[in-house]
Amino acid sequence: MPSQHFLIKYQFKEGSEPQWREEIAKFISAVDADPTLKGKLSYLCMKNRTGSDYYHLARAADDQTVKKLQGSAYFEHYTHRLKVVSGGTVEVLPLEIIGETG
Repeated sequence: MPSQHFLIKYQFKEGSEPQWREEIAKFISAVDADPTLKGKLSYLCMKNRTGSDYYHLARAADDQTVKKLQGSAYFEHYTHRLKVVSGGTVEVLPLEIIGETG
């Protein structure tokens, strides 16, 4: 099965933005440190320079990788915090790759 791609998008609405960025860094560190996800998951977080819109791109090798991530305590904590800082307006969009560079 080909890898799965997701776009997570939301607007930062609640709390301290520097603290949220620390939460993002902790989550990424936890993913990097998880031996069950090594080489199977990539995660990238970006922010609109002129606004409060955040965009996260995730690529999982397969369904099993997604399930392992979703079953972790750090994922549960992170998704809870994400709902709080976004005011509950998180959108998770499954993406289909149409083309890419070599």
